[in-house]
Parts: sequence; structure tokens; C-alpha cells
Amino acid sequence: MKFLCDQMLGTLAKWLRVCGFDTFYANKDTKDEELLEICKKDDYTLITRDKNLIYAARREQIDVIEIQTTDLDLQIKKVMQVTKIRKDFILSRCLICNNLLDTIDKKNAKGKVPAKVFENHEEFLFCKNCENIYWKGTHYDKMLEKIKQYL
Repeated sequence: MKFLCDQMLGTLAKWLRVCGFDTFYANKDTKDEELLEICKKDDYTLITRDKNLIYAARREQIDVIEIQTTDLDLQIKKVMQVTKIRKDFILSRCLICNNLLDTIDKKNAKGKVPAKVFENHEEFLFCKNCENIYWKGTHYDKMLEKIKQYL
């Protein structure tokens, strides 16, 4: 399942990416009409708190998930009512640009990650689009603990 989060739901968009979902995050300059067109063209389910946008999406027969809270855990639970997390997709996307990550050889991470990280890790993931490098550090364990409550 693919999601489009409006500008008010940036943290939710990031966590959906952590869970491995293709998640488009709209910037503040993207107009509602553009969001609706992206949803239609690329088959995204719209996630929003904006009542006017919800009404317009329903009128256009676009799948929409209405978020009624600012609590991140409740937002994620709401999304999980319509889909499930696949364990093999967790942390498979770049948190910045949404691109799928690739594995890279450790030697290619040298000089691009902190020296201590390079010394202590063997596996690295790389985003070809924005060139971010990811590794399974303490933040990874914390993310997995949070995700477990939604599995």
C-alpha cells in the first residue's frame, strides 16, 4: 500500500517509511489540487487531518485515511487498521526521500560515516537518490521496539 501524507503529518510520514511503506510527503507549497492529482495518478491513499481535503478526496473517489489526533502512536494505529507491516520491508526506505535502500560494501561506507560507526558495524544501507547511509545502531533497536507494538 502507498500513502501520501499532507504537510501536517511529517512525523507520521517518516514512521511509515521506517515501516517500509512507499510514503510521499507533501511540502508546504503543494496545493490540495496537486495532492489529489498525485493520489489519482500514482494510486496513493491520502492521509490527512484537513477536513476540506478529506471532503475533496472523497468527492474524487480517492482512498483517504482521516487522522483526528496529533498523537503519533494513535496515528500509526489508525493507518494499521487498513494495512499490515511486513517485517521484511522494515527500514527498506530512505527516511529523507522515500527511495528504496540498497546494501553497500563496508569499504564503500568508509569516510562517509563516523569512524566509530565504521569500526563497529559490518552492514550498511545506501540511498542512491540522496546518498544517505544507514546502519543498524542503537536507533535501529529503538525503532524496532516501537514498530513491534504495531505488528
